[in-house]
Amino acid sequence: MPSGNRRAPDTAAFARSFDAVAAQYAAARPGYPPQLFDAVDELAGRPLSGARVLDVGAGTGISTGLLAARGAQVTAVEPGAAMAAELRSAHPGVPLIRGLGDALPLADGAGLDFVCYAQSWHWTDPARSVPEALRVLRPGGALALWWNVPDPDVPWAAEQEDRLARRLPGYHRHDVVRRAPDLIRRLGLGLRPVLRTVHWTRRIPVETHLAMLGSRSYFATIGPAASAPVLADERAALLEVFPDGVVEEAYAVYLTVALRPSAD
Repeated sequence: MPSGNRRAPDTAAFARSFDAVAAQYAAARPGYPPQLFDAVDELAGRPLSGARVLDVGAGTGISTGLLAARGAQVTAVEPGAAMAAELRSAHPGVPLIRGLGDALPLADGAGLDFVCYAQSWHWTDPARSVPEALRVLRPGGALALWWNVPDPDVPWAAEQEDRLARRLPGYHRHDVVRRAPDLIRRLGLGLRPVLRTVHWTRRIPVETHLAMLGSRSYFATIGPAASAPVLADERAALLEVFPDGVVEEAYAVYLTVALRPSAD
């Protein structure tokens, strides 16, 4: 078990860790509810349907597929080789660019309607990634950031997060989901980000829930041997709450949308 004195992995180590669990990530991570995309449409002032969308840090393509299902013309951006391979397999018709949000591999004035980050903006430097988004967005286009977070208002989910925070080094190091609007405002770019929260649930077998946990960067970084006792304890705790072995995961999706100022 990781001890409280163990040195926490750095940000780069966390970010690199996903390639080691790419297939597990694709199989076990949750998607996003339709209400989230309804909120994106509302806050952006235009629908995703027919829009030119860049999905940055697209990972295995979870958000990519859902954006395409809304009728968006999606291009995915993903730096990790194994994650990109999963995305290509799941969505072979979606254009995929290997790259980073801090240096988008697109020309100035690309005229995009949306630059989206699903579960990935916290791996960027906002002082670089936000200007990069503005560089490729059309005037009035939207930067949209969202994260699935265990719902803090659901007792068992909050208790699990507390347990994991005690046992895993660096847990919540990248917890910027509620602070994203302030981080964007402080850049002094004239943006007015809006925060919206969407609540939803999904019912899955306990083993899928444990696989989802194991795909998080904290577990992927410390490796299977150190993860095993933590996940075993979580299995026991979960079966006390869900004795039938079916977990009702509860999520709060924190969405931030900021519009590029329109041209005069």
